[in-house]
Amino acid sequence: MKLLAIESAQNKEYYKSRYQQVVDLGVDLYVLNGQGQPGFWPEERYRIAGSQDADALVELARQWHATEQFEGVITFSESAVIAVAVVAEALELPSIGVEAAKASRNKYLMRQAHERGQAAHPGYRYAEDVEQAKAAAADFGYPVIIKPTLGAASNFVFKADDEAELTERFAQAQEGLKGMYWSHAEIGGLDLGPDGLLIESFLDGREFLIEALAWDDEVYLGSVIDRVTVEGATFDDDVHHGPTSLGEADLAAVHEVVRAGLHAQGLRRSVAHAEVRFHQGRPYVLEIAGRVGGGGLDECARLTAGYDPIKAVVDVARGVKPEVRHYRPTGTHITAMCLISEENGLVQEVEVPELVSGSDQVFLLKVTARPGDLNLRPPHGNSIVGFLGTTGSSYEEAMGTMTEFAAQIKVTVEPK
Repeated sequence: MKLLAIESAQNKEYYKSRYQQVVDLGVDLYVLNGQGQPGFWPEERYRIAGSQDADALVELARQWHATEQFEGVITFSESAVIAVAVVAEALELPSIGVEAAKASRNKYLMRQAHERGQAAHPGYRYAEDVEQAKAAAADFGYPVIIKPTLGAASNFVFKADDEAELTERFAQAQEGLKGMYWSHAEIGGLDLGPDGLLIESFLDGREFLIEALAWDDEVYLGSVIDRVTVEGATFDDDVHHGPTSLGEADLAAVHEVVRAGLHAQGLRRSVAHAEVRFHQGRPYVLEIAGRVGGGGLDECARLTAGYDPIKAVVDVARGVKPEVRHYRPTGTHITAMCLISEENGLVQEVEVPELVSGSDQVFLLKVTARPGDLNLRPPHGNSIVGFLGTTGSSYEEAMGTMTEFAAQIKVTVEPK
């Protein structure tokens, strides 16, 4: 089977391990990047369009498809969800559809879809300037959330507790948008919706990360992971635990809100990464992306729920219903975290001792930062060094091991 993977603008080598997982499933994987690095993938299966423009991507994909006859088009990148929909439609291959892709990428269009589809969501308003942001906050009440419409990975997402903090954070977010990779990596030549900032009402409860599947009228929660981070004014998506601590009634409520959100966004045959947060005992949709979750969430799903999101991507791209069941935990406990260095500057070295890399309790160890990479922390950015995940017979054991191992990973950053 032949599949085509797309990144509108290559995100270093971040998705290379995901591509290898696809290959390990028996797929002949070809990679098309709008902007990309030579030598990233085997030469006979790699093309660079030299442009992020939709017409350029489609034209090169059509030429390649004429000789290779791809069965489907995939991405693991948030900033290529729309590009994949565009190319898949042009090649007459299974697609979530361009409008559904836009509603699953642009947070403003997503909120409008949730409103129309009556999927529980926070209050929201698009703010073109700080005065509009203040007016929205006055209506919602503090604290409020500032969020880029075309962001990802919590870049320039802030919580503001009062007007002074809102003024400061809004200016920081506006400045950050000018150089933010995620919005600049999008497909060109299309109206993607407003590229700016939302103000949202704050949800005060716990957060859960879900790998979901929409297949016609049914929605499956393949895995459910607890976010256990103690958060402040910024949002590092950095500590997770599975299986979820949610009981049956709460899981049923989460399923209903995710189903409503997916269908509101127009996702009828799609993998999805959903983020849900409780507020006063009720689940609300934070966002639903038309791709699988990043980091090690795929491995978390396999270990804690017996669901393989990567295989689901392969199947959905070909128009085949994946093997999936409604959420059922396996009993394996995991904790996982983003590896973070709080220093701003150039990464010099990341040292991982053998005690960590050789442990049979480590199921996830991925260093994504490379020497020379720019490490930026809030309010300047939201860089991560990599990912670490450990297993255990209980949450306490897995967390204790992960905390001990993370402390032994040394990151050297040269201030800049």
